[in-house]
Amino acid sequence: MKPLVDPFGRAITYLRVSVTDRCDLRCIYCMKERMRFLPRDELLTLEELDRIAAAFVARGVRRLRFTGGEPLVRRGFIDLLHAVSRHLRNGALDEMLVTTNGVQLQAFAEPLARAGIKRINVSLDSLDHATFARISRRDRLNEVLAGIDAAKAAGLKVKINTVALKHDNAHEITDLIQWAHARGFDMTLIETMPMGEIDADRTSQFHSLAKVREDLSAFWTLTDLPDRTGGPARYVRVEETGGRLGFITPLTHNFCEGCSRVRLTCTGKLYLCLGQEANADLRTPLRECADDGPLQAAIEAAIMRRPKGHDFRIERLARPASERHMSVTGG
Repeated sequence: MKPLVDPFGRAITYLRVSVTDRCDLRCIYCMKERMRFLPRDELLTLEELDRIAAAFVARGVRRLRFTGGEPLVRRGFIDLLHAVSRHLRNGALDEMLVTTNGVQLQAFAEPLARAGIKRINVSLDSLDHATFARISRRDRLNEVLAGIDAAKAAGLKVKINTVALKHDNAHEITDLIQWAHARGFDMTLIETMPMGEIDADRTSQFHSLAKVREDLSAFWTLTDLPDRTGGPARYVRVEETGGRLGFITPLTHNFCEGCSRVRLTCTGKLYLCLGQEANADLRTPLRECADDGPLQAAIEAAIMRRPKGHDFRIERLARPASERHMSVTGG
């Protein structure tokens, strides 16, 4: 089958798969305290997720990232990874990855490694118990740190993801970088994104990573790196710590020109851009026909409607650019 290429000549080589919208945290930049999650019967089955993943691998996708919500709360998730790992063994897939908040990671680190996972991203926004509990609305920092230790012990390569929040953790960013680099972990800083209605004011939360980089450069030497790990991060090496630091800047620097990613929700919607509502229903052709012909036709038609990029703007933070929450599309 021919590879998937959008109207702007970008090859689609990366699929992010949200296996559930549920999460065991309630981070203030991601969702409301009282969230209404999808009924379980609306979710794709594990077999259906496997079939869609296989359809994309057949069209040139080389990297699959499994996300949520929190993927480790989805029953049978490890079984899904074992099934999809056949594409690793036959060489059709380069990598399977998982993004997690780390709460359940201590129990799942070794099973993830046995299922073929080599790298994981762990969301960690503070090392201070009170700040962590305020941001996530749950006092689970000890479990996350234990999970990170278990992942390292299991041989998983860990990257720490931190959302920069002006009034919550901005003062802690340097400490987080030093903590991560001292343990041999890469770290990526992320600007808050205008996705879904939340209880907080994103305008007051927004912390420009351009300003963060400027501040860090006042006392550290940041050397630009050509490295890419499949996502939108731009990397530097912090010479004083020896570690790698990434910046994901959807508001201060648009990263759409080289985007190779599309996102599948746990209900079978294919979102063509994180910040746009353009999507396609893959669940219907998946369930109406045992043959993959209609599914492949739906995928190809969707990619040909892919927009050029998102429209995140700092001045629009008061209202979300998209009504869906990050947990729905797996950010």
